[in-house]
Amino acid sequence: MRASTRRVLLQGPAGKIECAVDEPEGSPRGVALVAHPHPLFGGTLDNKVVQTLARAFVELGYTAWRPNFRGVGATEGTHDEGRGELDDLAVVVERSKSTKPVLAGFSFGAAVQTRLAQRITPERMVLVGVAVKHQEAAPVPADTIVIHGAEDSTVLLADVLAWAQPQDLPVVVVPGADHFFHRRLPVLRAIVQRAWK
Repeated sequence: MRASTRRVLLQGPAGKIECAVDEPEGSPRGVALVAHPHPLFGGTLDNKVVQTLARAFVELGYTAWRPNFRGVGATEGTHDEGRGELDDLAVVVERSKSTKPVLAGFSFGAAVQTRLAQRITPERMVLVGVAVKHQEAAPVPADTIVIHGAEDSTVLLADVLAWAQPQDLPVVVVPGADHFFHRRLPVLRAIVQRAWK
């Protein structure tokens, strides 16, 4: 992401957890934990949507943590269908020394973050392309920002709306955006940053 990105290894339940950490200029206002898409389908902490979210939070003054899930990069262990990955995210929160982090995620990572929010109280949440049909997605706080591409064929908009409707949760729909927000990443970044103003 940036020349100043630090790579750290934390000890987790299944071994080492590799994290990329980006610091803002000046004193951080908090921590943002950004979770990547499905590890069995190429998801890593270097995913463009994940990097875009991290960059948005760094510009907003947060320290951004991007862990690799089990079996990806230098993270040890094997894919655990979201269960062990949830435990690993909880370890990263603890090691970041944040009592109320922003929880953000993309696709699989967004679904896992909904479950982490059942364990801790986040400052706020940002969920992009949340994989509501492929993973268990828990209800989220009312101020959660849910962003979805109108042309997403991986996670259908109708499924996300069906998950959001009982929660009275608004969904920001980006016209022309597919699941990976090709050519729409600046729009994604702007949506997140405007929500903090």
